[in-house]
Amino acid sequence: MKKSKVVAALLCFFLGMFGVHRFYLGYTTIGIVQLVLTVVGFITLILGVGLLMLIGISIWVFIEFILILIGNIKDVKGNKLL
Repeated sequence: MKKSKVVAALLCFFLGMFGVHRFYLGYTTIGIVQLVLTVVGFITLILGVGLLMLIGISIWVFIEFILILIGNIKDVKGNKLL
């Protein structure tokens, strides 16, 4: 089943820090990594370390958002997003 570029972009924009767009595209491992890093970032936010993690993840997700919009990210099977 072909995946939608609009759905992937919206998931990335609103829930990207939790890796939802990666789960949608079939990249489960990357989705889990983003989810775990975000949860750890929020937990360690009290120590100040989490802020750096959350900023890094935000930059990562923003870059992925741009890549989805310009069509450089494909689904796990290599299909272009529609």
